[in-house]
Amino acid sequence: MCIRTVLTYASPVFAHAAPKALHRLQVIQNKFCRAATDAHWCVRNSILHRDLELPTLSKYMKDASKLFFDIAGSHPNTLLRAAVDYQPPPPTHFIRRPRNVLFDPSDALTAAVDSLNDVNDTHD
Repeated sequence: MCIRTVLTYASPVFAHAAPKALHRLQVIQNKFCRAATDAHWCVRNSILHRDLELPTLSKYMKDASKLFFDIAGSHPNTLLRAAVDYQPPPPTHFIRRPRNVLFDPSDALTAAVDSLNDVNDTHD
């Protein structure tokens, strides 16, 4: 809960953080999930996230960033609307802009949780 409040406040900025920094935060979240549920060491993190209905940090930040850009796009301030409306650079471009996080592929843990959720949805 401590990590998410800060990430939610500045999700478009934190979504741009180095992958290693985001991975470290995800490791902390995984440890807290494991401690809170008293899960055995052999339980996969993707299973913990699915059972707790807790999105991974990358998915959470991607969703929060999408919500931010959706709200900012209809804001009455023209400067804020102008900052949202732009064409993303080509994928080979080295400068990353905050909205690019919406087009990034999911990391391995997020993909595993999504696939487990899809399997559960088909069995319901």
